[in-house]
Amino acid sequence: MSLKIGVSGNRGSFSEEAANHYCREGKIKKFEIIYLENVTNVLKSLDENKIDKGVFPIENSNGGIVYEAVEAMSRYKFKIEKIFEIDIKMNLLIKRDTKAGEIKQIVSHPQALKQCRMYLQRKWGNTELKEASDTAGAARDLSQGKISSDSAVISPKICAELYDLYLLEEGVQDLKFNFTTFITAT
Repeated sequence: MSLKIGVSGNRGSFSEEAANHYCREGKIKKFEIIYLENVTNVLKSLDENKIDKGVFPIENSNGGIVYEAVEAMSRYKFKIEKIFEIDIKMNLLIKRDTKAGEIKQIVSHPQALKQCRMYLQRKWGNTELKEASDTAGAARDLSQGKISSDSAVISPKICAELYDLYLLEEGVQDLKFNFTTFITAT
């Protein structure tokens, strides 16, 4: 039987990376990742026994508390099985036919925008910032044309490959060591 792990992100998200890390560390070989986009959906699915475990972020060393997680945790009962950190690398992705000078907005999860705020101010100070519900979801939406092609997204590097985007700049987070604390909930 395969363990069902719900993550607060889409395919390619940092929460997916955290779930894979959790399974590697725990030597769990048979598991299925269920992409639930946000922490509320993870905890609701856990509460309704639709998943066996949930993985989501609660704090970042640079961006601080993940408020979405705190709000969701206040509404559901669950047990914390494990608390762990992974190093997060933020990346700036664009559509392959877009030039850097054409970028009018940068889209990502509010936490990712916080983790890159000095970089964004320094390099993209006049560019509009727009919040999305998920870093990987922003990459997917850019790829599918749901976000205008004159946009860039801050996402995990794997999203460039998954969603056929161009990696414009790697490691755009403000701190070289950018750890996010994740919870595995049951």
